[in-house]
Amino acid sequence: MGKDKKKVAPLIHTSTEAILESISDGVFTVDLQWRITSFNRAAEKITGTRRQEAIGRLCSEVFRCSMCEMECALRKTIRNGKAIIGRSGYIINAEGMRIPISVSTAALRDDSGNIIGGAETFRDLSEIEALRRELEGSFQLGELVSHSPLMQHIFEILPAIAASPSTVLITGDTGTGKELIARTLHELSSRRKKPFIAVNCGALPDTLLESELFGYKAGAFTGAVRDKAGRFALADGGTLFLDEIGEVSPALQVRLLRVLQEKSYEPLGATRSESADVRILAATNRDLTELVKQERFREDLFYRINVIRLELPPLRKRKEDIPLLINQLIERFNRIQNRSIHGVSGEVLSLLMAHDWPGNIRELENIIERAYILCREETIQMTHLPQELIRHSNANAATVDMRTARGALEAETIRQALQECAFNRLAAARKLGIHKSTLFRKIAQLGISLPSRNGRTRKKDK
Repeated sequence: MGKDKKKVAPLIHTSTEAILESISDGVFTVDLQWRITSFNRAAEKITGTRRQEAIGRLCSEVFRCSMCEMECALRKTIRNGKAIIGRSGYIINAEGMRIPISVSTAALRDDSGNIIGGAETFRDLSEIEALRRELEGSFQLGELVSHSPLMQHIFEILPAIAASPSTVLITGDTGTGKELIARTLHELSSRRKKPFIAVNCGALPDTLLESELFGYKAGAFTGAVRDKAGRFALADGGTLFLDEIGEVSPALQVRLLRVLQEKSYEPLGATRSESADVRILAATNRDLTELVKQERFREDLFYRINVIRLELPPLRKRKEDIPLLINQLIERFNRIQNRSIHGVSGEVLSLLMAHDWPGNIRELENIIERAYILCREETIQMTHLPQELIRHSNANAATVDMRTARGALEAETIRQALQECAFNRLAAARKLGIHKSTLFRKIAQLGISLPSRNGRTRKKDK
């Protein structure tokens, strides 16, 4: 029997190696000094690093993973002996490309049960990520993201507006993203390689705003010891964004009108005009039509800037965008801070969906940023939210539009399941615990768009 055991052991070892070499997931092991001790064929393919080059090196040198510094899954497993399944992150391959991956880890033990190293499997999610981007493509334009029909109309016309030289007036409540729309117009235009200069007209008194916009010459006033270029000069060839233009005084409105009409301006103290090859984008949260009636805003200037008008809806009218905006914000903070928070809990999302958002997207961004800073878990929880938000939500619980909140939550859950299943509808239905016909009906009811490609591999799954 002893001889038989000795014969079987090498066969098992050989069989295990053959299996590791044949699977599509990358597999590697490390010792307690974090030196790579084994590296399978799939790991070579995904990382672009040959086995001979990887073995003996520190795993952080080979993978350059997003989790290496702060939240290394393998380090956590070796420390507490607990396996981790399906942690998301990315590596930088040998060619410097960012590869999204899913990581699972396990501890390696000797015959006495002592931990002697760790093993990690990682899956290349590039194709799934590409499908996700394809799905989101119709909901994204530059940094703008939205599922809302109100915003989809704006998405459709933005490229055409960007291609024109016309002045654009962007209206909407404070915090709805007017400057982001302006930046997107600039990035989509032929002027994108030139400067984008933003000026908040409501933040400066009239005299300072005039010198900021047009600049001045040395000696124009006490303290003007040298020439200073204004924002029009700095934006030459590019775009000048005049935010809160409704706050500009009637006197300064006259000078702005001249720039728009004659494409020229005079710096303070200058004796001759300078040309202005600048596209003007303006924004306001005021009702300019009413200000014109009150003679607080020049009618001729209003018509000059109101050539094309974009009105942004408040967040309370596009609540279906809240899950998408939350994910975008968390992804941005993850990139900046090199962390891997995965999202918000269902309870948090329900509360955020129920809020009326008087501060719009800017308020949402502030709340998510605060919660992100406080969060030391994988998902943002209720304890990370401001207490005043929770109290306000409780006080207004009776007025919550539960149908809107439930629909948005349901849509986000279905989208997440589809992404995790590479958009295989049958697999997603099983994951959600519903019949595939129910899933198809929900997709249609909730207006969930799907890519032309999907993860179905068998005709009978249709």
